[in-house]
Amino acid sequence: MNQTKFGTAVGLVLGIVLVFAGFGPMLVVALCGLAGWAVAKVLAGEVDLGRLGESISPQRRSPR
Repeated sequence: MNQTKFGTAVGLVLGIVLVFAGFGPMLVVALCGLAGWAVAKVLAGEVDLGRLGESISPQRRSPR
């Protein structure tokens, strides 16, 4: 499935949830989808959490 079809499918699902359940549940569905995407990237080896953690917080040295 290419990115265009995937994006369209995600948009349709979020739109259906918005129509039938409201804005709050739509946000929950979107956040769950984002979490699932992130987990899939980590499991596929496309994202290295160790390197990601190093880039977010620089090494801190304790003053002596």
